[in-house]
Amino acid sequence: MSILLVFENKDVKPWADLLRAKLPNTRIEVYPDVKDKSLVDFLICWKPKKNLLNDFPNVKVIQSVGASIDHITNSQTLNKHQQLTRIVDENLSNDMWEFLLTVVLAEMKNIDRYRQSQRTKNWFPLSYNSIRSTSISILGLGCIGGYVAAKFAQLGFNIKGWSSSEKQILGVESFTGDKGLDACLKDSDFLINLLPLTDKTRDILNKEILQKLLNHAFFINVGRGEHLVESDLIDLIDSSKLAGALLDVFRTEPLPLEHPFWNHPKIQITPHIASLTNVISAADQIIENYRRFQNKEDLLHRVSIEKGY
Repeated sequence: MSILLVFENKDVKPWADLLRAKLPNTRIEVYPDVKDKSLVDFLICWKPKKNLLNDFPNVKVIQSVGASIDHITNSQTLNKHQQLTRIVDENLSNDMWEFLLTVVLAEMKNIDRYRQSQRTKNWFPLSYNSIRSTSISILGLGCIGGYVAAKFAQLGFNIKGWSSSEKQILGVESFTGDKGLDACLKDSDFLINLLPLTDKTRDILNKEILQKLLNHAFFINVGRGEHLVESDLIDLIDSSKLAGALLDVFRTEPLPLEHPFWNHPKIQITPHIASLTNVISAADQIIENYRRFQNKEDLLHRVSIEKGY
């Protein structure tokens, strides 16, 4: 039995060092340095290369080091004997909430536009919105989305949410289904995407959907880049059907230097940093899952391979 860490676009060293310190009697290897592939039964990964699991026939648990699992399900073929798990951490949820609150308040109070005015030495006061007159629609009311929705509602924002099943969250109007999506988008000042990436949600943020928002609406994507049809977003902003957008996730990361998002005056980009996994708290969850796996107990935060969440 052994643990293998497979990381792409993420520093594996702090994870390996911490796990080796806490599991001194366990063989812990870092891909591609593997002595015996047949011994690997517990895989810890982030964005593994396509079909990498085919090289490890005895893997029983695939543990994501983040809240998402689409980076695994989109690149690997899992079988019914394998279990897929993810990290669920209140730190992740709260960090996401703080990031989104910062973005929403900055847009409400015109901070980015004042930065632009400063560069041109243009003194031009603008009207602004208040919390109680601002409506936010959130797509995805899972662990993180539900937490974010509740926190916005507690501050007095008007909050609507759309998800695969109806949710009971204080101060949040919950919608499901196609008609529910239309109702959720109606009269919204902000749209925040926190959906999981599945076959049903891929390309869901397209012109048909986004144009149902108010013309002054602002779009924030912290879900997945594959949710968004990028050219449709640019067309809607350029035609003044949307006020602008902040994007933290992209179809290709890092964002290619030639991508039009870089230079668009009404699109703000951040490098997938809205909510970063805490190595220490995540490692504790992984170690607990490894212990449970050894003892043939139910794993923490197991994900349905069929549903994708």
